[in-house]
Amino acid sequence: MAKLTASAKQIRGRKTLTVRVKTAKYNKPSSNRWLERQLNDPYVSESKRLGYRSRAAFKLIQLDEKYHFLGKGKTIVDLGCAPGGWTQVAAQKNKGSGQIVGMDLLPTQPIAGATLLQQDFTEPDAPEKLKDLLHGAADVVMSDMAANTTGHQQTDHLRTIHLVELAYEFAKEVLAEGGIFIAKVFQGGTEGELLSDMKKHFAKVSHYKPDASRQDSVEIYVVAQGFKG
Repeated sequence: MAKLTASAKQIRGRKTLTVRVKTAKYNKPSSNRWLERQLNDPYVSESKRLGYRSRAAFKLIQLDEKYHFLGKGKTIVDLGCAPGGWTQVAAQKNKGSGQIVGMDLLPTQPIAGATLLQQDFTEPDAPEKLKDLLHGAADVVMSDMAANTTGHQQTDHLRTIHLVELAYEFAKEVLAEGGIFIAKVFQGGTEGELLSDMKKHFAKVSHYKPDASRQDSVEIYVVAQGFKG
């Protein structure tokens, strides 16, 4: 098991009461299991306490605690930004400086310090719209995009890898030298050809699963550091 980050230690260390959901006559067992998991998830309760829009905010917090890529004055592109948890964290770290541009096919409520577009990133004109908004090269391109799941693991993996490939090609076009690219993939990691190309263009490439990712989830993040330009 990977070494816990500061936020993971803090949240895991909190004592919480276990909540049990009574089986309702008209509720599906799967719905009850989902509700029970939500009620007993410390990351859900902590995200609500701190005003984050989703527990996913802690995934980015923990990625940053490990790789140290957020900070004041950064230019950041957030792909798959809805409902806005990652953008909120990035904006907090920017402290009113720098620039954040985000895109998602779902609507995202406004966030101070960020420009958010509602559009499918796979549409041909989407990358250019983002580029037009950027004031200069980006320090960070991060993608929490994932294709809608079909229940077939291999199909879901391939569909998500396609999104990663699109995000990666965009990152190579907009990142400043030394920049970082982060994207969600499914376990099994990044495909061989794509991984090889990342290693050519970045100083270091690794995979990481934040503690805030559910243990039964197959998601993992590829982290490419030190863009060579």
